[in-house]
Amino acid sequence: MSALFNFQSALLVLLLLICTSAYCHQLFPAFMDRKKGSAMWGIFWKCARIGERLSLYISICCVIFAVRLFIGA
Repeated sequence: MSALFNFQSALLVLLLLICTSAYCHQLFPAFMDRKKGSAMWGIFWKCARIGERLSLYISICCVIFAVRLFIGA
């Protein structure tokens, strides 16, 4: 089933996008800050900001999804 039709999968994709964007912004901050005006790179820049500012909540969500994945619920 596609991630667009399954709510849990859509949340997982969004969470992975936020975590990946925050990690890439940590590695290449000048590149992402320079490209934040464009439509596609702007989305990654915004996800990186969310990941940086809400890192505690994002981390808790990652742990919850990992536990759910291991349990198989």
